[in-house]
Amino acid sequence: MARLTAKPGYEEQVRAQSISLVEPSRAEAGNVSYSTFNSATDPREWVVVEEWESREAFERHLASPHMQEAFTAGAEWLAGPPVDTVIEG
Repeated sequence: MARLTAKPGYEEQVRAQSISLVEPSRAEAGNVSYSTFNSATDPREWVVVEEWESREAFERHLASPHMQEAFTAGAEWLAGPPVDTVIEG
């Protein structure tokens, strides 16, 4: 899971980018699920919930071109780095 907080005034950019990452992420080898959710109480807050077949598949996802573009944009649009929580079951 990743929690994202948009800088004030960048809510729409973060929303559009979060939604744009869903389909290419779901199409990646090893993806089980990938969804993004906007907070019902704070339009600046987003949570991405994703499941991968393996840690290696997740690492490939992080290195993918669409994620690298997102990380670059996030440096400008986010209030801080994403807060990641990795859970294994």
